[in-house]
Amino acid sequence: MRPLKIAITADPYLPVPPKLYGGIERVIDFLVRGLVARGHEITLFAHPESHTDGRLVPYGVPPHFGTRARLAELWQVGAGLWRDRAGIDLVHSFGRLAALLPVLGARRIPKVQSYQRAKVPWRGVKVAVRLGGDSIRFTGCSSSVYRDRPSRGAGRWHTVFNGVPIAKYDFVPRVAADAPLVFLGRLEPMKGAHHAIAIARQSGRQLIIAGNRVEEGAGVRYFAERIAPALDGGQITYLGPVDDTQKNDLLGAAAALLMPVEWEEPFGIVMAEALACGTPVIGFPLGSVPEVVRDGVTGYLCQTADDAASAVGRLDRLDRSAARADCEARFSDTAIVDAYERIYAEMTGP
Repeated sequence: MRPLKIAITADPYLPVPPKLYGGIERVIDFLVRGLVARGHEITLFAHPESHTDGRLVPYGVPPHFGTRARLAELWQVGAGLWRDRAGIDLVHSFGRLAALLPVLGARRIPKVQSYQRAKVPWRGVKVAVRLGGDSIRFTGCSSSVYRDRPSRGAGRWHTVFNGVPIAKYDFVPRVAADAPLVFLGRLEPMKGAHHAIAIARQSGRQLIIAGNRVEEGAGVRYFAERIAPALDGGQITYLGPVDDTQKNDLLGAAAALLMPVEWEEPFGIVMAEALACGTPVIGFPLGSVPEVVRDGVTGYLCQTADDAASAVGRLDRLDRSAARADCEARFSDTAIVDAYERIYAEMTGP
């Protein structure tokens, strides 16, 4: 396709790329790098500490809380898009839909609004469609994101999965027979670390837990009451947060990643990271999990912790190379950049 001048917006809460936690910021990072490598000219509206191969427009009003700060941030992005509108071929927003308001009526400018969360503001989407008409399209990081969309007025939707820069993950074709199970994610009830503990105990396997603790509210009590008592330094261990190198090593050495979520997970990037290492995923069939895990091929979908413990005993039936191949085809950075570029081409013409 012809080179485009594309404005990409990200919420200003974390840098692009992030230093530790930050899933969508990682996706935006490899998307920008991939688009620049293909000859597109990218302007990124993002956190001031971001690093990009495109042109950075830094913005944000720390600590980002409260009506005044949020309105100021929306104004910063919207004003920037309006200022640059004559030189923009397409706008791709990963931030708030309201930031597009100044250019929604400019129907000559194609606009893509991407959603990475379980609850889409359908009222706002309908308003955007009325203002923008066919100049705006929407993407969800899984089909589960927009499964409940209204039958009318919600615009055109596409599924574009999140993914990983696959070259950063080492494929491990085989692991030891007693390789551990891994849980990697925020330690809060809906992520299901307590189910992972139950699965490990019932299957008699070692479990390594990694991820951020929630340091406020109910998250503190959750860790104290449901995670800490199980940590024995042997069968169940907790590493804390891990960086990219540690994550690659941890997932590559695992027998399986456990994804026993209790909520409609829009897209757990950790699943793609595990598959990139050849590591299968055992998860509960909520949100995006059934779209990511190919039951009996790249992992197992299980209804309960008992079912998941049983599935651990069938891990030797899975080919780790199939997991890596599926990640390359559906969740690699190349696949994701290809998917967005196809949408851009449809919207901008030849």
